[in-house]
Amino acid sequence: LTVFYDPPKKGIQEVFQRIYDAGIKVKVITGDNADTTNAIALQAGIVNNEEAVNGSEIMNYSEKELIRIAESRTLFTRMFPEAKLAVINALKAQGEVVAMLGDGVNDGPALKAAHIGVAMGNKGTEIAKSAAAMVISNDDLEKLIVGIAAGRRIYTNIKKAIQYIISIHIPIILTVSLPLFLGWIFPHIFTPVHVIFLELVMGPTCSIVYESEPMEKNTMNQPPRAMSKTFLSWRELGISIVQGVMIAIGILFVYQYTVQSGGNEEKTRAMVFSTMIFGNILLSFANRSFFYSIFESFKNRNPLLIGISVLVLTLLFVILYVTPVSLFFKVTALNINELGISLLIATVSVLWFEIYKLVKRRW
Repeated sequence: LTVFYDPPKKGIQEVFQRIYDAGIKVKVITGDNADTTNAIALQAGIVNNEEAVNGSEIMNYSEKELIRIAESRTLFTRMFPEAKLAVINALKAQGEVVAMLGDGVNDGPALKAAHIGVAMGNKGTEIAKSAAAMVISNDDLEKLIVGIAAGRRIYTNIKKAIQYIISIHIPIILTVSLPLFLGWIFPHIFTPVHVIFLELVMGPTCSIVYESEPMEKNTMNQPPRAMSKTFLSWRELGISIVQGVMIAIGILFVYQYTVQSGGNEEKTRAMVFSTMIFGNILLSFANRSFFYSIFESFKNRNPLLIGISVLVLTLLFVILYVTPVSLFFKVTALNINELGISLLIATVSVLWFEIYKLVKRRW
């Protein structure tokens, strides 16, 4: 009596657990019989509380029934190409983002129909590889998790960069426009030179810094986003707008405080400009995470963020204290108390967001 036994790979249970933790559903669509499929699913750690569905049954279901079965069942056995394709299309019709893994000739149509067809590089047939969108070169399913994590990190970092850009442009717009519209004593507090400098600061922050931002530790514990979901929800957009408005309020408060204290135009401009720079740096740190505190985010090392922040502060001090440069920017030097006031207002204007994140973590 000769028996062939092809056991699941070592450590596959941990891989499937990470898949479940990421909110991803697992379906087994195979040509094997129900007994073999149940045994392998149990050993691999695939969660299943329903009976397996046979391929011949699949073809007899109506479209509505098939969508219900495809969503609720986990094991699909004795499946042939048409049945596999029918299950994939039913899942897509339900609004699911479908990634299909396969290695055989019979998997070709389903691999092609899935949103992401994934073929095995070693055991996969040429038909499966040509039909797939990607090929796992060493047939290690864990690499798929690495790819999902990388995709989530990139998507999240792009969103952080966009939210940062929205937030930081609001105080620039309001600081340039409101003194002019309201007829304040120094209507042109920011000249084009100051705006250009701020844009040069913001460019590297949103593109280089957030691009290299490490993945947050809860990223792979979040459910997948629906395909119908917009890039920025109204809530996320609203938070970014509120962040920008709060920074603008702080900057305009500094403007009026300096004027009421007898400051001339150069002194007022220096205070406003310094507050904007401090607020920009603090915002780039605060927005590294919209869930964890700014202190927790420091555990995720990002040398570029530190480097750019130090560079910007150095340039600010050059502008304030190197006479030819300060004359060009039409500002005057600030004493330690004035710098402290500017930093304090910027801190309050930005770090109120930490209270919001604390409430979000608690509830």
